[in-house]
Amino acid sequence: MMKNEPTNRPKNHIAWLWENMKGMRVFYIIAMLGTVLYNIMQLTVPYFSGRIVDIFLSGEDAAANIATKQDLFYQLLGAMVGFTLLRTLLVYLDCMAYEHVSQRTLYKVRNFLYDKIQRQDMTFYSTYRTGDLMTRVTGDLDALRHMIAWIVRAIIESFSLFTATAVCFFVINWKMALSLLAVAPLVFIAIFFFRKRVAPMHAKLREKFAQMNTIAQENIAGNRVVKAFVREEYEEDKFDKANQEYRDTNVETAMMWVRTQPVVEIFVDLLPVVMLAVGGIFLIRGEMTMGEYVTISGLIWAIANPMRMMGNIMNELQRFKAAGDKVMEIYYSEPKIRDNPGCIEKEGHFDGKIEFRNVSFHYEDSDMPVLNDISFTIEPQQTVAIMGETGCGKTTLINLIPRFHEVSSGEILIDGVPVQDYSLHSLRKNIGLANQDVLLYSDTIEGNIAYGDVHLSFKEVTKSAKLSAAASFINRMPDGYDTVVGERGVGLSGGQKQRISLARALAVKPSILILDDTTSAVDMETEKEIQDSLRHLDFPATKLIIAQRISTAKTADRIMMMRDGHIVESGTHEELVALGGYYKELVDLQEGGAQI
Repeated sequence: MMKNEPTNRPKNHIAWLWENMKGMRVFYIIAMLGTVLYNIMQLTVPYFSGRIVDIFLSGEDAAANIATKQDLFYQLLGAMVGFTLLRTLLVYLDCMAYEHVSQRTLYKVRNFLYDKIQRQDMTFYSTYRTGDLMTRVTGDLDALRHMIAWIVRAIIESFSLFTATAVCFFVINWKMALSLLAVAPLVFIAIFFFRKRVAPMHAKLREKFAQMNTIAQENIAGNRVVKAFVREEYEEDKFDKANQEYRDTNVETAMMWVRTQPVVEIFVDLLPVVMLAVGGIFLIRGEMTMGEYVTISGLIWAIANPMRMMGNIMNELQRFKAAGDKVMEIYYSEPKIRDNPGCIEKEGHFDGKIEFRNVSFHYEDSDMPVLNDISFTIEPQQTVAIMGETGCGKTTLINLIPRFHEVSSGEILIDGVPVQDYSLHSLRKNIGLANQDVLLYSDTIEGNIAYGDVHLSFKEVTKSAKLSAAASFINRMPDGYDTVVGERGVGLSGGQKQRISLARALAVKPSILILDDTTSAVDMETEKEIQDSLRHLDFPATKLIIAQRISTAKTADRIMMMRDGHIVESGTHEELVALGGYYKELVDLQEGGAQI
């Protein structure tokens, strides 16, 4: 099971966030309480201002109070300054607390997502585009941080300030409070209709952003093909189109709030009018003192600003929901190929016996069979070559052994045990795989060869390089094994990359060595050197070699010929030539009719 793997999916996005804030929840609750506190403290300045007006400016004893209560005057001024400074300090500490929690949560979720993606099966990678996955672990995750650090704080600020101000109004003058707060329902109605319209737009916006990233990623990864076919302008136009769609969707989303904001502003701007008209009447009637009028007037912003903020908050909430949907889809995705309950954690190496028993396979999105009723047995330390036309199922067949795909019917056994009964770790650590499509990392040559075992000594690295006939060209490089290869091996020839890939597979000394046409890009002399090395390995290994050249396959203990998902011929080179079938046709084609 994956580390920290969730067991139950929360009902909503907020519950999911709360789940990932484990270990930081108390700190976050303290931060939220701090937000409530410093917003309540915003009422102190208008309160003290009203007290000063009533005592020293408009009250009946104002003149006398100025002469006899100067200490009180300075105390009120000092309290205003003191509470302002204290509130400023609280705001700073509170923002730091929110940011701390958000960054720690983001770090935790990003690591979990990366771990989750690493453990997915091939179906997952054929479903999700690379650019889309990159968007989900970068831009979409930033919406999570923004939710924790800003949106939640803004919601608490708005509601605590609005509530505290409303209470203050009712304490001072309940009639004035009702007159002012009557505007609030109108704002909330406008925000409600805005939310219903903007929600689908944010989902569309995330999709357009992912599409644009996918185009950029594919173009950068395939830059050699672009240049080879002089398609720079075509790729620029394609990216420009995706960029325009993203821009237009962004503008359309923003315009929804732009069209809603004037409605909100109209209702909010009614507050001073209500204050002037209704408050003036109360002053004339003597139902309100000048100090109370000043206090309420000074606090109108404290109910106006939360109303204005509600639109932005709702917009950001919908953005978070759209991004959260994308992230949670990956977060709670489960690989279809995983360890079965009670699986075997094999200690040590396999003997290397491989059995296919009536194996058939077709991809989930297609009913067309790729492999049909395949059965064969490979004894330990045998070398078996698999040949056949392109698309006949050779690569699919070898990918079933390490469980990159699951068989549709039949079973595959290693050392008499079905591969599903082994843990994926113990199964795959015993298999060395070198693909035709070589992927090298932006690392040193030594780092690439030792990728399967980070504890590999330099002596073992060089030994593997010699076995794969890579040592000769590596030693000619200025930095030798410390040479840093570019992304995907840029700067190396196809044959050089294949030999490093083979060295990487040999370095882990696997029980089963699978080579998928790994000498197709090397010359005949180098191929002969590699074949000699493979025949004299210093560790026992069963070898499966997908080959296109007769020269690669002819020395194998057995050659299996595939056509249309079936094994149509099987035997040694001499036996198949004598059979005069499909293999013989290839021999005649490649060697001009030579028998051996």
